[in-house]
Amino acid sequence: MLIINVKENESIDKALKRFKKKFEKTGVLKELRARTSFEKPSVRRRNQIIRAAYREQQRLLETNG
Repeated sequence: MLIINVKENESIDKALKRFKKKFEKTGVLKELRARTSFEKPSVRRRNQIIRAAYREQQRLLETNG
């Protein structure tokens, strides 16, 4: 359970933003989406490799260009 202490004179929008950020860090929503459909381990590994290659390519483009 997430607890966000609202500071005095803090707007609800800022408190909500802090809550959303904290909620995102926990990874609950990401795990829920992953559990909605079964993904074979081989497909999961393939997707991880593809994502890693893409990130590496972006990193190289950022440093060189």
